[in-house]
Order: sequence, then C-alpha cells, then structure tokens
Amino acid sequence: MSTPTKIAIVTGAGSGIGKAVALALLREGYGVALSGRREALLEQTAAEGAPESSSLVVQTDVTDPDSVARLFKKTQDAFGRLDLLFNNAGINVPGVPIDELSIEQWRSVVDVNLTGAFLCTRQAFVLMKNQTPRGGRIINNGSISAYVPRPNSAPYTATKHAITGLTKSTSLDGRRHDIACGQIDIGNAGTEMTVRMAKGVPQANGEIAVEPLLDLDHVARAVVYMAGLPLEANVQFMTVMATKMPFIGRG
Repeated sequence: MSTPTKIAIVTGAGSGIGKAVALALLREGYGVALSGRREALLEQTAAEGAPESSSLVVQTDVTDPDSVARLFKKTQDAFGRLDLLFNNAGINVPGVPIDELSIEQWRSVVDVNLTGAFLCTRQAFVLMKNQTPRGGRIINNGSISAYVPRPNSAPYTATKHAITGLTKSTSLDGRRHDIACGQIDIGNAGTEMTVRMAKGVPQANGEIAVEPLLDLDHVARAVVYMAGLPLEANVQFMTVMATKMPFIGRG
C-alpha cells in the first residue's frame, strides 16, 4: 500500500456521487475515509479502489453527533490528519404537494442534508485548526436545487439553499484557520436518485419530460480539481450539469 499524498473524508461514499468521488480520490493517491450508513456498500467501494490505494471504512450516521465524532477520530488515528472533507451525504423523499408532506419526512431530509453537513464541518474545523501543517478544504455537495426548485421538492430545495449559506459561512469563518470551503452544484448526475428522469419527471409548467443525465466521471473529475488546488486558491462555487437539462430558463 502506497503512502497517501493527502487525506480525505467522503460522506455517502457507498453509492452514487460519493462513491465516484471516493474512487477518483483514491486513484489520485489520497487516503480516503469512506463514510456511510451501509457498511457493505462502503466495503464494496473500498474493494473497487486502486490496488495500492489506502482506504478506511467507517459506518456513520451523519445525523448523530457521536457517530460523526467517531468518524473523525478514526480518520485521525488511521492517517494522522485531514486535508479534505467532501460533505456529500444526502437524501430525498417522494415528491408530494407541500401540504401533504409529513413532519417526519421534512425532518429526515433536514437532518441528513443540512444538520449532517454541519456536524461534519464542525468536526473538520476541530481537526484542521489544530493539525500541522494547519488547515484543509471542505467541499459541499449542493445542487441545481440550491438555486431553483423542482415541483413538490420543498425539503430538498430548502436544505440545498441552506447548504449555500453554510458554504459561505464556513468559507468566511475558515479564513483565519487556513480552511477553504467551496460548493459543487450538480445537475442530473446519473445516479440511483436520478434514474427516474429517463422516464420523465414533472416540470414547472405541469408537463412530464424526459431529462438528460450527466456521467458521474465528469462530476468526480470536477471535485478532484477543486480538491487539488493549493489552499491560497478556492473554487467558491462550481456548477456541473447535463448541458441540455432544464436549468437555464427553468420555469
């Protein structure tokens, strides 16, 4: 096993965008702590990594402060430091009119998408502020929904708008500690969450339309680029999207 060049934590690393980014970072020589709820999927990601790569599987519930603290402690114990946090873990609920949305559905999305990112960011600050060399980078997975909603998507859209605020606050508060923070806003990446778009999804005008998807490799390479910048440079916001998806002019 080769010596890692940098150390990263990727949340939601068992599938979709998180898995693609984790594998891309492993190929780049990072040591990567793979975090997620389903340990079997994390082990599969680790097994698919480059033969000489260095990964650590840590089953984590990002809504639980103690579970998040264990993730960062195990990462520090295994690798000695943390250079990158990719706040990726996220969920959605079936699209229904806002008056039919249950309190439990609302809270579940807020707890994972927003509170989970905050809890991880808080722990990253503790580690990055006190390590030598000091500092590190946090990349938040936003969404096109951080700017414009889809029909019947109040919880997801609200949390992604809030992630933008968290990104800006983290970027500002991290300056004095050499902690950079940016956000990647992804449109229609080809994952389990977006497969329904190939069959047609509701549009703002009431129509049902098939939407194009974006290969995950393009997203992973974008995150690797953001992560690889020196700390004196930062991609504050990057949008990577399927060229022909309804975003520009949506609604």
